[in-house]
Amino acid sequence: MVVAVDGPAGVGKSTVCARVAGETGFLYLNSGSCYRSISKAVLESGADPQDPDIVLKIARQCRFSMQAGALQLNGLPVHDLQTDLIDRWSPLHSRIPEVRGIVNESLRTIARTENVIVEGRDIGTVAFPAAEVKVFLDASLEARAARRHAQGVSELSRDQILKGLDDRDRIDRTKPVGRLEIAAGALYVDTSDLTIEEVCAKVVREIRKRQSTGSQYNEPRTEKKP
Repeated sequence: MVVAVDGPAGVGKSTVCARVAGETGFLYLNSGSCYRSISKAVLESGADPQDPDIVLKIARQCRFSMQAGALQLNGLPVHDLQTDLIDRWSPLHSRIPEVRGIVNESLRTIARTENVIVEGRDIGTVAFPAAEVKVFLDASLEARAARRHAQGVSELSRDQILKGLDDRDRIDRTKPVGRLEIAAGALYVDTSDLTIEEVCAKVVREIRKRQSTGSQYNEPRTEKKP
C-alpha cells in the first residue's frame, strides 16, 4: 500500500509521517530528503548551484535506497540536510523537471516491495497518482513559521522564516512540473489548531479504513478541529 502525504513546507509532514509509519509499520519515505541530498551534493562539489545542467548531471549520479529504515545516497547514509543554505537551493533545484523525474522514479522503485508512507509536494498527483490513501496537510503561514522557529534548527528570525516559507510556497505552487496541489480524492486536513497526535490519529484512521474496507476516494474531503 502507498500512503501519499502532500502539503506546504513547515506544516509538519515529516513528524506526522514518521509517527504514523512507526504506528503502522510502513516504511517512511521523504521526497524532500532526496531533493536536499541532491542540493547538498551540488554544493559540496563546488559546482555552480545556479547551473541547471550541472545540477541535473549530479542528480543523475545519485542512487537512492533505504537501509534499516534510513535513506541512503550511493550506499551511504544521508545527514545534515536541514541547513539554511540547503533550504535556499533545494526549492530551486527541485523545479528542474528532470530532477523531479529522477526522485519520483527512485521513490517508485523503493515502493514496489514495501508498504510505504511518502511525503512531499506532488506525491499524490504525480509520483503516486494511484495511491490507496492520499492526504493533504495544510496550515496557515503564521502557524507554520511558528512551528519551524520553535524547532530551533534555523538561525533565522521568525519573520525571516515566515518570509522564506512564503517564498517557498510561491515556488512550490508555480513549478512547471510537480507543483503543490491537492490530489483528487485526498483528505484535506487543516492542522493550524490541531496537535500532532490529533493529526496522526486522522491519518492512521484513513489507513485502517482503507485496509479494512478497500474503499476508494472520489471527492476531496475536509476535516478541521471543531
